Amino acid sequence: MLGEVLMGDSQRVAGPDEKGWEPASWQRFDAAQQATYPDLEQLGLALDELGELPPLVTSWEVLQLRKEIGEAQRGERFLLQGGDCAESFAECTAPVITNRLKVLLQMSLILVHGLQMPVVRVGRFAGQYAKPRSSDTETRDGVTLPSYRGDIVNAPEFTAEARMPDPQRLIRAYSCSAQTMNFTRALVDGGFADLHHPEYWDLGWLEHSPLSEEFHRLAESIGRAVRFMETISGKQAGSLRRVDFFTSHEALHLHYEQALTRRVPRQDGFFNLATHFPWIGMRTASVGNAHVEYMRGIRNPIGLKVGPTAEPQDLLDLIEVLNPRREEGRLVLIHRMGAERIEDRLPPLIRAVRDSGSPVLWISDPMHGNTESTAGGIKTRRFRNIMKEMELAFEVHRDNDSLLGGVHLELTGENVTECTGGARDLLDTDLGRAYKSRVDPRLNYEQALELAMLIVRKHGQVRDGSRAEGTPT
Repeated sequence: MLGEVLMGDSQRVAGPDEKGWEPASWQRFDAAQQATYPDLEQLGLALDELGELPPLVTSWEVLQLRKEIGEAQRGERFLLQGGDCAESFAECTAPVITNRLKVLLQMSLILVHGLQMPVVRVGRFAGQYAKPRSSDTETRDGVTLPSYRGDIVNAPEFTAEARMPDPQRLIRAYSCSAQTMNFTRALVDGGFADLHHPEYWDLGWLEHSPLSEEFHRLAESIGRAVRFMETISGKQAGSLRRVDFFTSHEALHLHYEQALTRRVPRQDGFFNLATHFPWIGMRTASVGNAHVEYMRGIRNPIGLKVGPTAEPQDLLDLIEVLNPRREEGRLVLIHRMGAERIEDRLPPLIRAVRDSGSPVLWISDPMHGNTESTAGGIKTRRFRNIMKEMELAFEVHRDNDSLLGGVHLELTGENVTECTGGARDLLDTDLGRAYKSRVDPRLNYEQALELAMLIVRKHGQVRDGSRAEGTPT
């Protein structure tokens, strides 16, 4: 199977599968949220080039993730998915990638220690370059230009040249994804995630944080436990020197996804080899939509965003299309309701899916349903609302005989001020100090760790059958 990666042995050109599906099937359906390229010949040349490039992930990694998601569906693992709302080419750098990895490692350490179960680590990176938009165009001071759709399509600067969709950006997105994957693999395989030395994961700017001392105590406790077990057994715990990391992104730009969808030797069907775990966003999640048609044919585990407007029967119809054989590890439902609507809108969906008998992994996205704007027009998220939705998600699942098995977050390892509240009690007036996101506000390092600690506490309360007293502020 090594030839699949090193020799480019995946088969780009192949006939349809047994369902009559092939990577280009989506082109017969209505496709929302796609860029309009002015030169289709140049687009075709870029896609031909992309289709000849080696895959970014392997089929056996994809199948391993499916196995672990199946275990999470049975309550044997917890899934942590996190990363940038939208990656940028400019931030495809060693410091940014390293800091992002550090945040996810520290969060997973808190979760493993507190939940007493393995954690599936999935990064929103190495491909999160496309973003859905509410409108195809943007108008400023009487000038109308195409909307910024992520670095894979165009640039954020408000000029005609920058906003023109450029097919060569598809190749640049592939290149940055490959560099991010390679560096992440090198760090992880080289011992960066070694539990013997969690102090390597520190971010220097965090020394002032109220959470720093608490995390250091936790890391030291785990380090002592590891060394104790090695002393007793007389063997070094080699498996603790590395962890598995998987990648994910919204499969929005369908031409890009199609070009990296391949058959592989000794496996049935087609794999999206651009990422381990693609998902369908809320704006493109409907039966008869091109994105659903594309996703139904690949063997990857797939995610489906579920918002407050979703109806039980519509969700069941989607599940039937995306997982008709009711395979374990295939489907993850990522609910994003908002703190004020989750108690009303989520229970009917949980009950409908539960009664259908179809295996799914429910995870909570407490970010997207809680986006708002300040009086000054800055997009932000209140940390208290994020925490509230996270707490309520656990309770709603428990009250409806269901299991919440993971979390989906937009976060960064940079010292940003984009979401208010948290350990430093950021105010609206603090947002201007270090607001770097081009699209959606992200949790900073401290807020991400604080949320991980909340998840541990709430998971224990739900397991023990108790409720929290009061709501986080």
